[in-house]
Amino acid sequence: MASRARPGDGDASSPLEPPERLVRAVYEEGGESDREWLAALPVLTAAALERWELTPGRIQRPGGRGSLVLQVRRADGGPAALKLLSPRIRARREHAALAHWDGWGAVRLLEADATAGELLLERLHGDVPLSSLRESKALLEAAGTIRRLWVDPGPDHRFATVAQRTGAAARGLRQAVDAEPLAEDLRPLIEEALAVRAELVEGSAASLLLHGRFRQSKVLSGERAPWLAVGPEPLVGEPAYDLARLARDRLEDLIAAPGGSAAARRRVAGLADSLEVPAERLRGWTLFRAVESGVRLLSLGRRREAEAVLEFAGWL
Repeated sequence: MASRARPGDGDASSPLEPPERLVRAVYEEGGESDREWLAALPVLTAAALERWELTPGRIQRPGGRGSLVLQVRRADGGPAALKLLSPRIRARREHAALAHWDGWGAVRLLEADATAGELLLERLHGDVPLSSLRESKALLEAAGTIRRLWVDPGPDHRFATVAQRTGAAARGLRQAVDAEPLAEDLRPLIEEALAVRAELVEGSAASLLLHGRFRQSKVLSGERAPWLAVGPEPLVGEPAYDLARLARDRLEDLIAAPGGSAAARRRVAGLADSLEVPAERLRGWTLFRAVESGVRLLSLGRRREAEAVLEFAGWL
């Protein structure tokens, strides 16, 4: 295996230093197995490089909160990206979704060891996310990308359903309502979110494969296609659920701008119209997912982020 990176790949001889964002997330959100994984990353990376005969380049920064992505070259000189996922991220489901899409709207899977949490992916332009575009253009491209992902998951799929995944989140919210201390003005918002989620699950019939965490930062520029989705947490259900995280993108801009609440409602309506999903169902899932995220951020001590997300939820 070559030991020298090619031009543009970075310095392969520099020590492996996980991005600060990943380290912080492991210690804030992970358990003992995640911390052990973080400490073992140099060894795990070296083994994956040897297994697939890869030449290392630079680490993608700032990177994600649950994985390390390393630019690499394959034995034939072709560019790729090695992704190592922490134990709390279920590599098998990401592997299954990427294999099912086979490059249609998403990054292409080249090799995988899902048991070890290691994926070899086509290389995209990690420094050029969809969020680098102006908002109107970004939302237009996001709509075109996510539409491609909504496909039949197949008869023998093992993906969780929206009802199952949100059921766990709903139990967490119910515990928050019953716990002390909790700001009283949050209780009505949480109760509304729980009631809306119950109605949405009861009335849903769609069973399409969804990205699960789709937002502008999860769509990167590529060579094979202008924009491709990355980092799914796939599940099966209705498209309205998959748009709920996208609806609150660039939240800081919404909060800072005059008339942010009206702009948020217009965005939800615009997304629903452009992708032909029921606006009220999108509003409901956006509300539920925002409240769940806000309460979880509070539990992690990230109060500033939590307050922004919960303010957004209140606008809906």
